[in-house]
Amino acid sequence: MSAASGPGEGRGASSASGASEGARAARGATSASPSASGASSAASSTSARSESTPSAGAKASKPAKPKFSAAWREARALIVANKGRLALGLVLLLVNRAAGMVLPWTTKLLIDDVVVNKKGELLATIALLGVGATLVQALTTFTLAQILGVAAQRAINDMRKRVQAHVLRLPVRYFDDHQTGVILSRIKSDADGLRNLVGNGLVQLVGSVLTAVVALGVLFWLNARLTAAILVVLVLFGACMVWAFRTLRPLFRKRGEIEAEVTGRLNQTLGGVRVVKAYTAEPAEERVFAEGSDRFFANVRQSIRGVSATTAASIAITGVIGCILTWIGGRDVLTGTMTIGELVMYLVFVALVALPIVGIAEIGTQITEAFAGLDRIREVLDTQREDSGDEARASCKDLRGAIELQDVSFEYVEGKPVLQGISLAAPAGTTTALVGASGGGKSTLVGLVMAFHRPKTGRVLVDGRDLATLRLADYRAHLGVVMQDNFLFDGTIADNVAFARPSATRAEVEEACRLAYCDEFVKGFEKGYDTVVGERGIKLSGGQRQRVAIARALVANPRILILDEATSSLDSESEFAIQKGLAALRAGRTTFVIAHRLSTIRSADQILVVEQGRIVERGTHAELMRLGGRYRDLHDRQYRFEEDRFVNPGEELASDLGAAS
Repeated sequence: MSAASGPGEGRGASSASGASEGARAARGATSASPSASGASSAASSTSARSESTPSAGAKASKPAKPKFSAAWREARALIVANKGRLALGLVLLLVNRAAGMVLPWTTKLLIDDVVVNKKGELLATIALLGVGATLVQALTTFTLAQILGVAAQRAINDMRKRVQAHVLRLPVRYFDDHQTGVILSRIKSDADGLRNLVGNGLVQLVGSVLTAVVALGVLFWLNARLTAAILVVLVLFGACMVWAFRTLRPLFRKRGEIEAEVTGRLNQTLGGVRVVKAYTAEPAEERVFAEGSDRFFANVRQSIRGVSATTAASIAITGVIGCILTWIGGRDVLTGTMTIGELVMYLVFVALVALPIVGIAEIGTQITEAFAGLDRIREVLDTQREDSGDEARASCKDLRGAIELQDVSFEYVEGKPVLQGISLAAPAGTTTALVGASGGGKSTLVGLVMAFHRPKTGRVLVDGRDLATLRLADYRAHLGVVMQDNFLFDGTIADNVAFARPSATRAEVEEACRLAYCDEFVKGFEKGYDTVVGERGIKLSGGQRQRVAIARALVANPRILILDEATSSLDSESEFAIQKGLAALRAGRTTFVIAHRLSTIRSADQILVVEQGRIVERGTHAELMRLGGRYRDLHDRQYRFEEDRFVNPGEELASDLGAAS
């Protein structure tokens, strides 16, 4: 198929899961290999221009604090999914701990039987038992690390993929309300804590508890009175640990939130480094970052204080137990109720109880942090996807492209309408231009056509069918978009053009570039279409990026085309050339054009003047000029403005060029 073939031919439904640069940036499959930060940045910037949308920096309303039960359900699902490896790991750990109990037992034999009773023939047996137990411990330790390490990394990998897939299918509004850094933190950092649930952490915790219980049973067998005294101390310590974990969990949760905010702001600073330098805003950005970093440090300091307190409590408990052993155990040896060998064995088994308890404090802290991460992940996963319920909706593999809005109203904030009573009909293959002052609702209206938003009242019809009843992925497969600020991935020119349809051949890519007049500047590059454009296309000029975006739309071969200030970054000569390419692109396609330069939309089948969320005028260019209303006023003002102020010597007016075309 050539790039200029009929609309809708040869394009699979999967080739455009999003309708704009942001939506396409949110696609998983791409030959341009976008980074996660690039995709998220694109998605978050897509509708930032929407006239009445809250600014990208605005925070969403504070969500309700997630309940522990929700995080536990998520953790339980992970445990069940990895139950095989965890069970095997637990068995190995128990074997490891059982082997660890051989040495205390052989110590008693060495003292009471060999040293005291002079049974030298037992030395070889005791030595072999010690060597065998040590080898078993070494082997099980190695195997345990391999099994649980793989399980942990698999769980982290699966969770990241699951969260990323969910995030990419969230409504555009979600990206408007959340910083890119926050979203990245949910996908990457919050999943790291899972290693403490399905890795060594959980198994070590269970193993430590079982080891402590078994060792405690042995202690009761050796000396019930001494063990009862020690047990009272351990119960008090356990109560302290429960309190500590409840205190630390909110701190770990807050730490993740602060880190996400700081990362998000830093991402913006680095992405806008030219603006920062142009306005000498380095000190201001340093101050903002320092404040965020200081908040993070304060949280870490408080967390360290809590963790250190639990560790100190563990050491104190060990000391108290030592004092009890010295007092009661020593007296029992003197009275003959315990042998020296039994006391030494008792001391070692006390260590087998105390050390797991100290480990429980550390592992419990890690698991608490993992639950805090699951809390934040759960917030994301609980956010409804924009394609939720798509399986019950009708398929629309083939479209003519007729669009109709019937008495549509929309608002971002309850009680503050952005569009009111919008009705329009755009027959298949026609061009509809939207003009008017900034903030009037043009981008929001187009957002409804692209299914970025759903109307509060009224309906959006596609070929006579309610858009709300059609599968989102099927519908967006028929969309193509050229935005004012087009996003390019850090890949080659060819990769970026083919992003709209990865199955496109090299010949189709180059044909689309020729129609978009990309070949004029591509020929000047040493590597031609294999030239890497840099992050967000920084190595290309604004006009060059715009032409690549137009070529991308040509390759997509859509039924419905959105042009949002598609020639705004072009000089007059380039604009004249691009207009011819766009004319070929628009042929046979339903096109919506947002334009402030009225010279670019004279040939539109209908022009809608959108002011304050309403259509105040509609008609062709000639009809609206004769009407002498708002459109005529905008046209005359723009003509005089360009003529008086922005025409350099040797340049023709854009309006004259448009007339010539």
